[in-house]
Amino acid sequence: MGPPIQISQNPDIRYLGRILGDVIRAYGGDKLFRQTEYIRSASVDRHRGIAGAEAIDPGLEALSLDDTIAFVRGFMLFSMLANLAEDRQGVAIEPEATMAAALAKLAADGVDTAAVAALLDAALIAPVLTAHPTEVRRKSMLDHKNRIAELMRLRDAGAEETSEGDVVEDAIRRQIVLLWQTRPLRTEKLFVADEIDNALTYLRDVFLPVVPKLYARWEKQLGRRPASFLRVGSWIGGDRDGNPFVTAETLRMATTRNAAAVLSHYLDAVHALGAELSVSSALAPVPPAVETLAEASGDAALSRRDEPYRRALSGIYARLSATHAEIVGKSPPRPSALAGEPYATPGDFRRDLVTIAGGLSASGEGQLGGIGALGRLIRAVEVFGFHLATLDMRQNSAVHERVLAELLSVSGVCADYRALSEEERVALLTAELASDRPLAAPWHEWSEETAGELAIVHAAADVRRRLGTDTICQWIISMAQDLSDLLEVHVLAREGGLWRSGAEAGATNLMVVPLFETIDDLSRAPDIMTRYFAMPELGPQVRVRGYQEVMIGYSDSNKDGGYLTSTWGLHQASQALTPVFEKAGSAMQLFHGRGGAVGRGGGSAFAAIRAQPAATVQGRIRITEQGEVIAAKYGSADSAATNLEAMVSASLLASLEADAIREDDHPRYAAAMTALSDTAFAAYRGLVYETPGFKDFFRAMTPIAEIATLKIGSRPSSRTKSSAIEDLRAIPWVFSWAQSRAMLPGWYGTGEAFAAFKDPVLLADMAQSWPFFAALLGNMEMVLAKSDMGIAARYAALAGAVDGHEAIFTRIRDGWNRAHDGLLAITGQTRLLEKSPALEASIRLRLPYIEPLNLLQIELMKRHRAGETDPRIAEGIQLTINAIATALRNSG
Repeated sequence: MGPPIQISQNPDIRYLGRILGDVIRAYGGDKLFRQTEYIRSASVDRHRGIAGAEAIDPGLEALSLDDTIAFVRGFMLFSMLANLAEDRQGVAIEPEATMAAALAKLAADGVDTAAVAALLDAALIAPVLTAHPTEVRRKSMLDHKNRIAELMRLRDAGAEETSEGDVVEDAIRRQIVLLWQTRPLRTEKLFVADEIDNALTYLRDVFLPVVPKLYARWEKQLGRRPASFLRVGSWIGGDRDGNPFVTAETLRMATTRNAAAVLSHYLDAVHALGAELSVSSALAPVPPAVETLAEASGDAALSRRDEPYRRALSGIYARLSATHAEIVGKSPPRPSALAGEPYATPGDFRRDLVTIAGGLSASGEGQLGGIGALGRLIRAVEVFGFHLATLDMRQNSAVHERVLAELLSVSGVCADYRALSEEERVALLTAELASDRPLAAPWHEWSEETAGELAIVHAAADVRRRLGTDTICQWIISMAQDLSDLLEVHVLAREGGLWRSGAEAGATNLMVVPLFETIDDLSRAPDIMTRYFAMPELGPQVRVRGYQEVMIGYSDSNKDGGYLTSTWGLHQASQALTPVFEKAGSAMQLFHGRGGAVGRGGGSAFAAIRAQPAATVQGRIRITEQGEVIAAKYGSADSAATNLEAMVSASLLASLEADAIREDDHPRYAAAMTALSDTAFAAYRGLVYETPGFKDFFRAMTPIAEIATLKIGSRPSSRTKSSAIEDLRAIPWVFSWAQSRAMLPGWYGTGEAFAAFKDPVLLADMAQSWPFFAALLGNMEMVLAKSDMGIAARYAALAGAVDGHEAIFTRIRDGWNRAHDGLLAITGQTRLLEKSPALEASIRLRLPYIEPLNLLQIELMKRHRAGETDPRIAEGIQLTINAIATALRNSG
């Protein structure tokens, strides 16, 4: 046995690290093991401040290209295993983030469970999976990691063997060997179909079994059966913003594959219930409703003539089998031998299950009723329907404008729609919405873009007819900037019958959702929504539906205005929208477009939800989950349950808790934040958008060009062919800064704001008393702890050919120092994360492993950019990107 590949207080990390060291020596050779161990121990010693360990790159120069690739894989695998171990210990989850803890806290504040239940009856809490490309690891790697997690749970329970008879310790080692021998990089670009299948894995294997179990737990804690408020959404197959590969075909593909998965799950569950419910009518009373189901089933088997529940379930299975054939287009793998009519709606299927449950509850103590497997199935049908996950449609407002201009021109309504002023557009569109007359002549040959959008509209309408209106509920408008942007989508939706006029149609119409992304757009959101609600064609529909969604974007607002201004702008927009919705008589449903990195709204979801302004949650919230965050939060049943419960408990607290700050503190805190934001905004814009050469500096310093070569997503990294930062997607912007360890989007401008503010006592008071400001500082503190200006300086040297590169980096480094010092002064700490020991230990564990990867990445980038064509150089760069992202965890 070799010495451990690392040192940690976490016993799981020590255990898995020791096995990894053994595997590296056994399969990579003793030389590689000794090189790896030397670099590891030297880097750890340097970070511990041990005398004589000052060298920043010990041993790296001795690595050949083959050695480098193998070394990087080893460090990447250690980080992956460390992540697994920490997730098992719940390092990233707040201990109070449970339903039970939330109920206890609310009860202490005088809020009883009846008030909680009333809130949940009208609530919607939904994680929404997206295909945003920040997951650098192949699914094969994640599968092996998840299998190790399962085996570790067996080890915890004292099991010596798996159910297949394998020795648990040997099985863990075998999985780590497989990880070592599995290619970590994709060789082919992902297609939308791949993204659909990847998401389906989480939906089918994690969400489907986990969510009903959570409801069963909450039912006990609440003392009553809550409404099905927790649901799941997806963008994958419907998000066309900047992705030409998302089409009507992919929309049909996503919804059909999801339907096939959930119907197969139901069929298996009904089949299992049929095997279990052997209740004989000779031994238990059978209600007439169950007898009616049994008689209608067509099951005339003599062996089951006195078993009405089995016969009824045979009929239910036959109807489900027919439903599968109708929706999916083929029979299920195990079709029914009986004939059955397809279910028209999931509600009809649920009604039959409830009849079974009611019959079982009618006798004795009712212990066979709506609990156990049958109760979980009924809950699953309520949550997942026949669609599994609600699929959002999304497109950029500029595309809507071009498509509608063509429709209006060809139909003779308006020759040049794009030349109209905003008020002229609103007047024209309002007149159009007065009728349900379509604009698109089916015989006309439309442009490729318009034809594609019309095909999407008609595909969505067909899907809703086949699978139910819950399948597609929202059409999201990226870069919504004016009222006309919303009205355009109503007119386009009308083409397929997704929107109809008249108040009564509001309950079934597709909901049009503006996404406000830039700082200016966020500030205009209240006025736009006020005008929207005031329209007689739309306001009554919203009131019939009962709620309206608005999406707010963290990523582009950050790229536009910097971390502090973006965070404050989102907070202010949420607050300013609240009275608008109250006046309109509509519940507000905010959809938070968050990423994994702090620069894209990442960080603790529990803290972020609790920090929302008063009255802005009220039980209704949707949040995007994307990239590496999906695997981290929902990669296993245990992790998914923990994170979903954190989301729900935070939403309850944000909705029902008393305001954390005193009424008279609101204006002075808000004034302080506005002053901080103004200073930070000026500093950020001054650096990023007003400094000559900054765009070239960014592209030379960071590995953004190299990131573009990774096969991690189906869509381009930029919305246009422009190289301007304005046109760059926020994901590669943040991801690139994280790789170079500067992490500028998560803190730049805050240091200048703190230094210029003249009342440090007030800021300290805000940090103690205001959850919003505490969360803002906490997320920034994590980013500062993961950044490293020494490493960043080495990346900055890559930009040596850019005029003024030294001055630019000096501004970045000085800004980091001001942010660091200002944060410590406000929080009263002597070092970063002093008050967060678990997070501090987690980050400190990783830093010695990330630093050598950064240094190797820099060297390989130099050689690649100098024109060296050895394919191992490009492979090495991609591996370092993968390994650094794995170690940093939330970098995209």
